[in-house]
Amino acid sequence: MKLKIFALVALALASSASLGAAEKLTTSTINVYSATPLPSIGLPLNIVPANIQIATPKAINNQAGVSLADYMSNNLQSVSVSEMGGNPWQPEINFRGYSASPLLGMPQGLSTYVDGVRVNEPFGDVTLWDKIPNFAIGGMQLVPGSNPMYGLNTLGGSIAIQTKSGRQAQGVGIEAEYGSWNRQRALVEYGGVSKDGSMDFYIGHQTTKEDGWRQFSPSRLNQTFAKTGWQSESTKLDLSYIGTDNNLTGNGFTPDHLLTGARDQIHTRPDFTNNYYHHLALNGSHWFNKDVMLSGNTYFRKSNRHTLNGDLYETGFDHGETQGQYALGTCNNSGNECELVGSTMNRTKTGQENYGITGQLTFNQDWLGKKNQFIAGAGFDYSKIRFSQRERVNLYNKYFDGTNEAAFADILSGESYTGSASVFDSSRMPLETGALPETQTVGLTGKQWTASLFATDTLSLNEKWHLSAGARYNHTKVDNDDTHRGPYSATNTRSLTAVDDYKRLNPTIGITHTPTDKLSIFGSYSESSRAPTSIELGCSNPENPCLLPSAMADDPPLKQVVAKTYDFGSRGNLTENIKWNASIYHAMNHSDIQFIRAPGSSSRGYYSNIGRTERQGLDLGLSGQMDKFRWNTSYSFIRATFDDELTLLSNPNSEAPGSSTPATRNQIYVKPGDRLPSIPEHQLKLRAQYQATPDWSIGANLTAFSSQYVMGNENNEHKQLADCSSASDGLRDNNYACGSGKIKGYTVVNLDSQYKIGSGWTAFAKVINVFDQNYNVAGRLAETMFDASGAYGPEIKSLGLIPGAPRAGWVGVRYEFGGVPEAK
Repeated sequence: MKLKIFALVALALASSASLGAAEKLTTSTINVYSATPLPSIGLPLNIVPANIQIATPKAINNQAGVSLADYMSNNLQSVSVSEMGGNPWQPEINFRGYSASPLLGMPQGLSTYVDGVRVNEPFGDVTLWDKIPNFAIGGMQLVPGSNPMYGLNTLGGSIAIQTKSGRQAQGVGIEAEYGSWNRQRALVEYGGVSKDGSMDFYIGHQTTKEDGWRQFSPSRLNQTFAKTGWQSESTKLDLSYIGTDNNLTGNGFTPDHLLTGARDQIHTRPDFTNNYYHHLALNGSHWFNKDVMLSGNTYFRKSNRHTLNGDLYETGFDHGETQGQYALGTCNNSGNECELVGSTMNRTKTGQENYGITGQLTFNQDWLGKKNQFIAGAGFDYSKIRFSQRERVNLYNKYFDGTNEAAFADILSGESYTGSASVFDSSRMPLETGALPETQTVGLTGKQWTASLFATDTLSLNEKWHLSAGARYNHTKVDNDDTHRGPYSATNTRSLTAVDDYKRLNPTIGITHTPTDKLSIFGSYSESSRAPTSIELGCSNPENPCLLPSAMADDPPLKQVVAKTYDFGSRGNLTENIKWNASIYHAMNHSDIQFIRAPGSSSRGYYSNIGRTERQGLDLGLSGQMDKFRWNTSYSFIRATFDDELTLLSNPNSEAPGSSTPATRNQIYVKPGDRLPSIPEHQLKLRAQYQATPDWSIGANLTAFSSQYVMGNENNEHKQLADCSSASDGLRDNNYACGSGKIKGYTVVNLDSQYKIGSGWTAFAKVINVFDQNYNVAGRLAETMFDASGAYGPEIKSLGLIPGAPRAGWVGVRYEFGGVPEAK
């Protein structure tokens, strides 16, 4: 009987928390936490040397937003979110200066798990948030630091998601929502438990469509989640499935001079992505006795991603001769290089298959008469990747004056030129009439695998002091085959074909002091690493720069990125109803990888190890409840900086010198202490909820973020032109971006409310940006060929912005029946 009780507690933990702490599973008043990505015998949260942040499914779904990222941005410490892709289902989450982004080419620093399965995509380590259905989330936690137990890419932290089961979500739920931007959402879900209690099941499907608040930005999502489980007194198995077929249009950065009239303007179009995804995972746990537990999972993930992007086109070349004058002024008359511009339609196809298995043993047995928990395990992950890119170019014919056309024969590759002066239509979509034939630019197949061994131990030295230590060994191999250019040779130096190998043992150690049951003080040191991705390895030669983010050339080796983090903090209770936490941290990335612009190009570049980057900061949190009123507030300070001298290229930057020498033109010089872009230094968050009646609740979120430097201003020295009216002449080397090198801070207020009508019916409403603030979430210094009226012409260097969404609201209803009756 005693074994059965222990088994049921652990199996509940396994079903609700495949990574980290359960969805606040509580034994007495102690929150339980699992120290690895798999379920284990829980540790009391107050002895864990980290500030773990937990979210419940009710809180996630009640608040405004379409993804987990919205909840994190509004509530969790040191988290900010920017829609780099210009779509609410394609957010980039930034935590402590590290990102989990859906965009290929962005440096990734957070690992993401669903039920113990790492879901960072094999190609680029990106996290595709639209593949994680919000309605399926049964709990979430944010684990800070470079904890190696969470595997590759955990440079700054790990996002741990647990899915629902039929035991949590019994009965039928039907939900509908409608509101701004013609957003329409419908959800049907059904869960239950067998009569003998051994089986449970859950299935849900959600369809969402909207026009988007920006022009030409529709999205449609179809998301399915299903899980079935079986358990006995000592064993539990869960088989889960995620399937998505999502069409997303995300129009990203727009030049600021196009946003002055209407903030829904876009730059070029289309920017379309289809994510078709299948995810199958089997999780299991078995208790040999009350002190020894075996847990593991095995999984198969298959995804196909298609993109279609209309963009400005440019290419540079060197003829070794003076070029003469061309209409757009992009040729250097006294030098040896020139550029062709126009439009291009880029198409990519990415196919990925990912298999894996992980297992571990947990021993919860005293050692030398002291409480001790030891976990040891191993894992293997294997992926196959297929990537191709094709482009169709339409060149702007005013480069050709009838006498110099032959000079461009090498660029046109012998094709007869049939372009026209019009390369975009009135909506800024590339015209394909008169364009060159579509050509393949990249073809890659790749295999990569990672084998891991890990162990961690938590020893209670006495009732007040607790020591934690662990290590994880990772061995990663990346094997790329160039299917477009063929194998590497002395005459084919642009081939992607190569094999790269990475190995590292990452340690962690921490100590926690609990002088009372209402106070905990901790400190830790940890290391973690990530191997360079296929896209970084395929674009790492400055002699053969590639188009951001996905065209690739040859692949000189890169070093893996290693993060080393110190974390100190404390948490406790001021009163029975008021809790607090405080922590400080210092993280250093070694051999960090950044995308470096190539000389003479605004969009081509290469990835390189740039040395060290540093993150350090402070988190403060306070939460409480007074009768019907619940609240929490937090303040975070994040200082993310370069720690080595670095030379980058940013031709729109005012501090980048104009020069006739290509080797020095448009360089900016980054110094130690210069801040990394796109990371606000200060954050303030407040959540308040009032239970007006037993059936009616009202909630509000206030989030405030300070200013941030824009991409392209890594030297933090770009200065805005005093007279922006002169910024449209497009003269190369005598012009720079008119806009500021920073975007302003902003404050946004959201509201939400739920009302239980009765007989299973609930109504809800959500409003974002209540005061309709005009703000921007990200920016970069860039170039465009569209003036303020939208007309195509001479190059203008500008500040590109991603505007924040305006005021918007939605209402909905939910009907439930057949579930477990609520306790009276």
